[in-house]
Formats: sequence, structure tokens, C-alpha cells
Amino acid sequence: MALGEIEEQAARETAELDPTVPDLTRVARDVRAKRPAALSFILRWSTVRKLGRAASLLAIDLMGLWLAIFTALCTKELVRTGHAFADVQWRTARGDVKFAFLLTVLLFVRYDLYAERSRRPGLNRIVAALFQMTIVALIFLLASGYKFSSYFLFYGSFFFAVVYIGTFRYVHTWLTGFVLDRAGYRRRALLVGRGAHIEEVAHALSDSAHSPVEVVGFISLTPRPDNGLRSLGQIEDLPDVLARTQVQEVIIADPDFPQERAVDLVDVCHQRGVTVHIAPSTMEILIQRAEFAPGQSVPLFTLRPPVFEGMDFVLKRTFDLVVSIALLVLLSPLLLLMAIAVAISSRGPVFYGSIRPGMGGTPFSCWKFRTMRSDADQLQADLESENEASGALFKIRKDPRLTRVGRVLRRFSLDELPQLWNVVRGEMSLVGPRPLPLRDFERLEDWHKKRYLVLPGITGLWQVSGRSDLDFDDLVRLDFLYLERWSVFLDMVILLKTVPAVLSKRGAF
Repeated sequence: MALGEIEEQAARETAELDPTVPDLTRVARDVRAKRPAALSFILRWSTVRKLGRAASLLAIDLMGLWLAIFTALCTKELVRTGHAFADVQWRTARGDVKFAFLLTVLLFVRYDLYAERSRRPGLNRIVAALFQMTIVALIFLLASGYKFSSYFLFYGSFFFAVVYIGTFRYVHTWLTGFVLDRAGYRRRALLVGRGAHIEEVAHALSDSAHSPVEVVGFISLTPRPDNGLRSLGQIEDLPDVLARTQVQEVIIADPDFPQERAVDLVDVCHQRGVTVHIAPSTMEILIQRAEFAPGQSVPLFTLRPPVFEGMDFVLKRTFDLVVSIALLVLLSPLLLLMAIAVAISSRGPVFYGSIRPGMGGTPFSCWKFRTMRSDADQLQADLESENEASGALFKIRKDPRLTRVGRVLRRFSLDELPQLWNVVRGEMSLVGPRPLPLRDFERLEDWHKKRYLVLPGITGLWQVSGRSDLDFDDLVRLDFLYLERWSVFLDMVILLKTVPAVLSKRGAF
């Protein structure tokens, strides 16, 4: 039985055991839904192209960096002694390039220099990254006690690296573009916006004889313009148009595109695996065109779907596993003491498994130390009138269902610690949008539910930005902000800030 079928069967069995649990498997599945990693890799041919692009760029960067160090060493020796001693410099460069290459790759990744052609920056970013690599390497070696009679190796290697890597990457871009053009590669695109803007962007995209973008038509927000392009319908017809034309990209060709429609458009496209770009205004084109996307007639800004995939997912999952297992080991004495306190303070189980929607709406048991009476769920309906939280949340500062031990655990959020086990199981992440109880989930608006595109977290920007004192819509916006700016460093910062936020008890109830 396939993994997806097992998850659906488990969800149905959960719903049968507890009629209050909605059948979340009836929600239409989109391309962002979680799949087994191996199956996801096989199903995406684009993954093979990404690996090929990354491997080829890494190879030419390694070759360019090694040649730069080798040339600098030979030049230095030639000036000093009149002989290059190429064999000696060959062995020296081979040893020095390892550390330099590691730094270069990390900085190139930071500057998006391994991104796809349409988003890959040009020479200015290469120079900036190589300059930073040179400075970091120099500082590290000086701090490690190395003595240099001359610093030519550093600025000489920097100069030659710019020449070699810049040249190699230019040839790579030209050669791969030539091959793709000869192979007839085109990205099918749909333009969306108003008449005048659509015509300008379409003209700019077709300005190059070897443009990789094929505009199949447009959807206009205003009465159909006469621009020579094929009209494919109204904005309301977008789902049908995407299915019928099988485009790979949707380009918003309108700087004044209504925000409320843009949110829905992006979600519809991302559900179907269609990339969304924003075409800048004419003035932005003139300013950015020369450096933003080499070889492109229009610098298109890509709107990425708010999901973790590829290397981002590997980094985040590895970080979650290592930290959660370490915390479970380190906190095991405290967890044992809290379990004993819960057990002797009131009747009922030590742990409470709250059924909550997780990534993609799939329900799971979110484990907590029990902080309330055993009949707390049955009493909640009688307490709805006393709810003090805004939006979909249900919170009462002096909840009568809390036990004495439970009130202390809640005050310092210690009842959430068993969710470290949910992280180990892959149902949650250390940092991410908080999973809401089913009662709150059913009250969410459609735009709120986009926070369920990733694994829920034990802590997040909610917890370090005011917690329950914030308006619910503001909390959701914090989730979206986290998804847009995610990095392992941001996760570490949020985890560190969670400790003082919890100890201060600000907004916790």
C-alpha cells in the first residue's frame, strides 16, 4: 500500500473513532502536498536538470579557483626567483584550494550564484563573493598563526579568480543557452494584468531572437485589449486556463495588480506547480536590466512557494533531529519530574494527545503534558462566552479547567516539551507555525490556512513577538514572514529568544 493511501486510511480511522474530527483527506491534494522523498525526486525531472546545473557550475568554479591559486603562486615565484617551478606550485595549489573552495561555495550559495539561469546574478555578485572569500580566508589564517612574507597570494588569487571564474561562467551561460535554444527549449508563459502593461512586457520578452519564454496568451483585468496576443479568458478562469494550456510560468505584467487578487493568483498557481513571476515597471527594467539576469530581456522576480524543499528541507530536518534528540536527552530528568508531578496532582493520563491538523491538513497527535481536568474537552463548549482571544483562537487567562500543576506548566510553556517527540517523528519542526486545535482550525479563513503548507513548530515568531497578546491576523502574518525569511540561523535565533520570552511569561495563558 502506498504511503499516501496509508495516511488517508489512518485519517479515516481517526474520524471514525472520534466523530468530532473532520475528514481532512477530502481536501483536494495539490503539488505541494508531502510525498516520500524518493518518489518526489523521481517524479520531478526538473530535479535532474537542477543537479546537472549545480554540478557543472561547481566543477567550473573549482577549476577556476584552482587555476587562480596556481597562477598566483607561479607569478609570485616567477617574480621572486625568475622560475615558476610549476610542479611545486601545482601540489601547493591542490592543497590550498580545498579550504578556499568551501568558502567560495558557501558564499556563492548565499548570493544565488547556483540558481536557475533567469535568476542567476552576473559578474558583480561573483566579484563580491570572491572578495568576501579572500577577506575571510586571510583573517582565518592570520588568526591561526600563519605568517606571510607577502600577501600577493591573496589579492593575486582574487584577481585571477575573477578572471577565470567570470570567463568560465560566461562561457557556461552562453553554451547552455545555445544548446537549449537548438533543442527548442521554451518556457510556456501566461501574462496577467492590464492591456498596456501586457503589451509592453510581451514586446520586451520577444525582443531577443533567442528568448527562452514563449508567451501563449494573456488574461486581462480590463476589457480585452487589441495587442496581437491571444486572449485566454478572465481572471476567474485562471484554474481552467492553467489546466488547458499547461503553462509553466505566470507573469504578473502589471505594477498595480490588486493585492487581494495577487494572493489568490499565487496560491492557485503554486497548487498546480506553476512558477509566478512579477515583471517590473518600465523604469525598473531600465535600472535592473543590465545586472539582474544576464541574457534575459526582462528581469523577472520569482515568487517562491512558501514550502521547504530540496536542500532547505534537508538542512531544516537535520537541524530539527539533532537539536530535538539532544534536548530530549538533556531534559530527561526534568521531563521525568514533570511527569511525576502531573501524575500525583490529579486523576488522568500524564500525557494528552491533542488531535491537530499538521502539514497539508493531515491530522496528528500533538503531545503535551496534561494540564487540565480529564473532562476539559467536554466543558469547553460551556466556556465559549468567556473566550479572551481574537480571531479563531480560544484562550482564557483563568481557565477553571486547569489543575494546580497544569497552571504552572502552562505559565512557562513547559507542557509543550513532549512535542520534541513529534519533531523526532517528523510530524513537527522545532520552529514553525503553531498547530491549532480542531476547534480553532475550523474557524480559520482560507488565507489563514496557507500556514499549513509546512510542518508546524513547537515555537515560532508568535512566541518571541508577544505570544497571546497579539491580534490573530498579526500572528498569521508573522508565520508568513517567517516562511519568506527562513534560514537555519533564523531558527537558532528564534529558539534562543524563546527562552527569555517563556521566562518572562509575557502573553502566556
